Amino acid sequence: MRKNSVFIETYGCQMNLADTEVVMSILVSNGYEIAKELKEADVVLLNTCSVRENAEQRIYGRLGNFKRYKETNPNMVVGILGCMAERLRQDLVEDKKVVDLVVGPDEYRRLPEFIDKAYGGEKGIGVRLSRVETYDDIMPYREDGLQAWISVMRGCDKFCTYCVVPFTRGRERSRSLESIVNEIKQLSARGFREVTLLGQNVNSYLDGSNDFADLLAACAEVDPLIRIRYTTSHPQDLSEKLLLTMAAHKNICKYIHLPVQSGSNRILEAMNRTYTIEHYLHIIAMAKEIMPGISFSTDIIAGFPGETWEDHLATLDVMQKVKYDGAFMFKYSPREGTKAFKMEDDVPEEQKTKRLQEIIDLQQKIAAEINQALTGSTDVVLVEGTSKKSDLWWAGRTDSNKVVVFPYREGIKKGDYVTVKVVRSTTATLIGELVG
Repeated sequence: MRKNSVFIETYGCQMNLADTEVVMSILVSNGYEIAKELKEADVVLLNTCSVRENAEQRIYGRLGNFKRYKETNPNMVVGILGCMAERLRQDLVEDKKVVDLVVGPDEYRRLPEFIDKAYGGEKGIGVRLSRVETYDDIMPYREDGLQAWISVMRGCDKFCTYCVVPFTRGRERSRSLESIVNEIKQLSARGFREVTLLGQNVNSYLDGSNDFADLLAACAEVDPLIRIRYTTSHPQDLSEKLLLTMAAHKNICKYIHLPVQSGSNRILEAMNRTYTIEHYLHIIAMAKEIMPGISFSTDIIAGFPGETWEDHLATLDVMQKVKYDGAFMFKYSPREGTKAFKMEDDVPEEQKTKRLQEIIDLQQKIAAEINQALTGSTDVVLVEGTSKKSDLWWAGRTDSNKVVVFPYREGIKKGDYVTVKVVRSTTATLIGELVG
């Protein structure tokens, strides 16, 4: 008798991708095979995101597609995992008859049990949040590759007024430093060349007396050929010690994703972001002084409740001062269960759209200027494979997270580090030529 096969679709952030690898590890250790295609699967799981409304709507649309698969394979089990599972469990199970099980981020160990119940005709629901679960003892299921995402902590204690994460992923708790270092050692032995340490707020990491800077240093010392990245940082908790640690290790990438959300102190207070723009800009200045050439990306929300045109202009001003290399930019959308949901969503949709477009236009202009200024410079690129557009070009990224393409040459392979000179650029890509 063949083993049951499982197919997982993942939506949302890198944290969800890391969770999917934990889920696959749990299921494989319980006798399941990983299906490459939906039509091959006995169990179909959607690992979901609730951060923004459109992410949830995509899942609802996908569930509609599953009805026809159920018609041809009535025994197929359909499950919802992750943030959306915890937030909308009743709606998903009772109203969406196609769903057989709903499992939140802290109950993945029980998935085999819930699947067995589903085969028996029961609805499986496991959405309790935990104060201790980190999946510390589970080695994620990964196919061979160059890059890996490692969850170093779970949950968040910040309670930004617009964010559902503390309610869908629970409070902060950290994995042991030793377990993370051991995971990187195994990845090194398999030839991985880049790891990204993940947490809703990695700066809050704490294992005994070891803070995030200590963890970062320990990870960097495992293998000098492995680049270390991390995300996401909260400006309140980013320390000078962390910046000095980054500067001291060549293989810690000189790149920080530092969400600002708004350039207005009044709006930051309404968001419960717990820092001022002055503090934020001080961190940026300190980082640039310690690591000249460091690059930054950010998150920006347009049209938060109460945002005036002056507040919007303040955001544009911060963008001009920092000069972000990249940004994730969104219109505000109310999320049920958050404090902001009870605020009056008083910025007209037309204004939200207009402000967001101005933010996008400015960011594209800044990114193009930054890339243009790199013409003639050389940098080390980790080769990730051939370009998506043409096999005649290699593609990779710099330490500062810049995408670089350069002409294909025999003798180069994925995972190599090569030196490339930038000859021209676009808003999103550097075009280069090999040096030597």
